[in-house]
Amino acid sequence: MLAPPSPPRQKPASRTPARTTSLPDPSAAREFSRRLRAWYRRNARDLPWRDTRNAYHILVSELMLQQTQVSRVLDFYAGFIARFPDLETLASARPAHVMKQWQGLGYYARARNLHALARRVVREGPRAAALPVDVSALRSLPGVGAYTAGAVASFAYEQRTALVDTNVARVLQRYFAPRLHPKRARDLTRLWGIAAAILPRTGKAVWTHNQALMELGALVCTARVAHCGRCPLREGCQSAKRNSDDGTGIRRRETKRIAEGK
Repeated sequence: MLAPPSPPRQKPASRTPARTTSLPDPSAAREFSRRLRAWYRRNARDLPWRDTRNAYHILVSELMLQQTQVSRVLDFYAGFIARFPDLETLASARPAHVMKQWQGLGYYARARNLHALARRVVREGPRAAALPVDVSALRSLPGVGAYTAGAVASFAYEQRTALVDTNVARVLQRYFAPRLHPKRARDLTRLWGIAAAILPRTGKAVWTHNQALMELGALVCTARVAHCGRCPLREGCQSAKRNSDDGTGIRRRETKRIAEGK
């Protein structure tokens, strides 16, 4: 689990205090996760990286999915895994061969970081072929940030750890804290705190919970329209309570608050 952020410096008394966001009540968190996971089991897309606990394969998928649509990644994922099935094969490959296999997917720094990561992991220690289990150790690897480390730890090793990507941040913000802005660093830190507070107790349940959060943000609670009418969480959602147009007005209110700096 991510270490808590350092406490902020005390601000002068003349400044307006920052808004605080309380963490969800444990019973509300359990109900949120229960409904979310039940929805996921009925509606989850069949994606190849969800059928494996191979940490390297999951890492490849997560790096490919950064700023790239799922449909586009599906065109590249299987071919990359077939060409470089494990960390050792990738580590021993020439950079040009790695880049050629990645060609067409874009954002080529991801491929360079993945190659550098493989070489580092293979160089180090007697368990050279394995990615670390610990989130902090994963974060020390090239190209692995807080979200990717949480995804590998959760989806490969079923660790009880939070993850927050763009979709997750949007779902948590709309449901629990509509006045937070995920693009603000301090507000994003609060959303990470909410994500950690609502985790189920077991790693297996966390796997489903985290996948479901991402899936809900991708399919239902989207950036353009919230689709409140078919959301399994609408009854407790702070944004849906003020909405009567199936979510089309939520995006307008969010954009207005950001423009006004509220």
